[in-house]
Amino acid sequence: MIKKILIANRGEIAVRIVRACAEMGIRSVAVYAEADRHALHVKKADEAYSLGPDTVAGYLNAHRLVNLAVATGCDALHPGYGFLSENPELAEICARRGIIFIGPDADVIRRMGDKTAAREAMIAAGVPVTPGSDGNVESLEHAVEVAKGLGYPVMLKATSGGGGRGIRRCENEEELRRNFSRVVSEATKAFGSAEVFLEKCIVDPRHIEVQILADAHGNVIHLNERDCSIQRRHQKLIEIAPSPQLNQEQRDYIGGLAVKAAAAVGYRNAGTVEFLLDKDGTVYFMEMNTRLQVEHCVTEEITGVDIVQEQIRIAAGLPLRHANTNLRPRGYAMEFRINAEDPKNGFLPSFGKVTRYFAPGGPGVRTDGALYTGYEIPPYYDSMCVKLIVWGPDWETLLNRAQRALRDIAVYGVKTTIPYYQEILKNEEFRSGRFDTSFVDTHPELVEYSIKRPQREIAAAIAASIVASMGL
Repeated sequence: MIKKILIANRGEIAVRIVRACAEMGIRSVAVYAEADRHALHVKKADEAYSLGPDTVAGYLNAHRLVNLAVATGCDALHPGYGFLSENPELAEICARRGIIFIGPDADVIRRMGDKTAAREAMIAAGVPVTPGSDGNVESLEHAVEVAKGLGYPVMLKATSGGGGRGIRRCENEEELRRNFSRVVSEATKAFGSAEVFLEKCIVDPRHIEVQILADAHGNVIHLNERDCSIQRRHQKLIEIAPSPQLNQEQRDYIGGLAVKAAAAVGYRNAGTVEFLLDKDGTVYFMEMNTRLQVEHCVTEEITGVDIVQEQIRIAAGLPLRHANTNLRPRGYAMEFRINAEDPKNGFLPSFGKVTRYFAPGGPGVRTDGALYTGYEIPPYYDSMCVKLIVWGPDWETLLNRAQRALRDIAVYGVKTTIPYYQEILKNEEFRSGRFDTSFVDTHPELVEYSIKRPQREIAAAIAASIVASMGL
């Protein structure tokens, strides 16, 4: 069994992995840039080592991270999500240095990270894909020619893209011509590759993804689906498991497609297969994420499976603990990505010192985060600062419990998206469980409602002013 793990990440996911290690009797090693010296993952891990003053470069230096794993006596490395988690080079360096990489093999990461190669693999496996270009488009004129055959609107995507970056919707040829160089430039800067491809745009789809686990003993299972349709600019905001929009027949079908996709590429470890569902319920493969997802928590809540611990067990060569179990969902779970952003100002980042933080509690409420009172949220990283996860035995209970939990949680000193989520939960369309990826764009009024400052925030500001004036 693995005895010591270097966590090549930061923030809440690093804290999540530290906790999994502690429950398994495994020592954890944290790494940090100087901007993260006082971060919670540094405080929680058994050991912590500086990566130097650069805010990002250390987290992206695969050789240095693996060297540190070797030097500190680690036998495994967990990449978390983001940074190098889907970089095949990190997995290859780990293999050369005798460090277990807690994730899939490098060749699978490379193959699934190339969106056109992934499409080809799915077509060969009989998994339905969105109509699109036959491989990458070679030039702007080639893209225009392909788009005419597909019909507008089309999606122009970076072949190596992910996380909602390197993607543009084009309503007509003029927009395609205008966006082509932008996507190529963004793809080159963000992913080191200028390759792009085209897909037919599925208008206002539902975004459904399936969590899979696969071990080295030939076992591949799915842990049901998550509905990620509530998103802004291709960035997920709220995730729900299972989807309130699928029946059991649909759930079994899409889960079976995910298992088929994973088996077809020889996948091992935890991964996610993402699909789009059009208005007629037709399913299209979109992409495969070869890592742990931000939203894995909601799947854990409805199945009782600790996905991070399963990742570690699989990497150690152990078989799945649930290979022969029919894991039907138990109740519903919902995750809110609490971002340090100001809805009043176009969701601009709102970094700074957290003057007070109150975590919610009670039945069915969980928080995964890296916040504490006095923590200075650095401006160099993603704006997500805590994840609020709520479980309920049925949809109505979940909604009511989520409203209560969002009233309970409080973050002062920075602006957050909490008020915005409170407004979403009041919306009848959302509460009905019938929504798609157009929800945020078609409900701009929810941003306006959320701008009004809660009474307790005003009271807190008044109290702080009184205390300051008294010199206390």
